Amino acid sequence: MEELIDIYTEDGTPTGRTLVRKGARLPEGEYMLYVLAIIQSEDGRFLITRRALDKHWAAGWWEVTGGGVSAGETSAQAVVREVREETGLDVSGQPLVPVWRYRNVDLDRGDNYIVDIYHFHLSFRPEDVRLQEREAIGCQLATREQIDALAADGVFLHYERLRQALAAEAEGKPAPAPLAPPPASA
Repeated sequence: MEELIDIYTEDGTPTGRTLVRKGARLPEGEYMLYVLAIIQSEDGRFLITRRALDKHWAAGWWEVTGGGVSAGETSAQAVVREVREETGLDVSGQPLVPVWRYRNVDLDRGDNYIVDIYHFHLSFRPEDVRLQEREAIGCQLATREQIDALAADGVFLHYERLRQALAAEAEGKPAPAPLAPPPASA
C-alpha cells in the first residue's frame, strides 16, 4: 500500500489534500511534514544512527532518528512512531513539543517540507536500542564533539539545523506552536 501524506501551507495549516509520498512533487506554497528526534541520554550523549548502505541518498551517513509524517498523523504522533520503529525506544511519556521548526523550499525538485525537531532526555542504555534493519546499520551514543567531527567530515545529516535547534533551546527561545492536526477523513 502506498504511503499517503498530508499537504500543508507555508504556515503549517493543513490544506485537506493528501498525496502519495513516493514521487510527490510539490508546487510553491505546498509542503509535506517531517520530524527529527534528538535523543539525549542521562550522561549528555546523543543517540545517532548510521544509515543503511543501500539508501538512495546519504548511504552510510550518520543522523538522528526521524522521518515523514503520514496522512492523518500529527507531528507528535509521528515522532513517537518513528522513534519506536527505528530505535525501539518509547518517547510517548515525554513532552511532545518541538524545540525548533524549519521550512525547506526546493521548487526545482518539488521538495518542499516543514521539519519539526524534538529533543528528548531519556534514561536508556545502548543495548536498549533496537534498530530497524532496513533503516540503520549501527548506532552509538556520541558527544557533541564527536558529532561535530562527523559533520566536519561531511557525513552527518541535518547538522546545521540540529545545531540551530539546540542553540535556540539553550537560549530559551519559545518552541513553535504545534501544527493543527489534519482534518479527519470523511
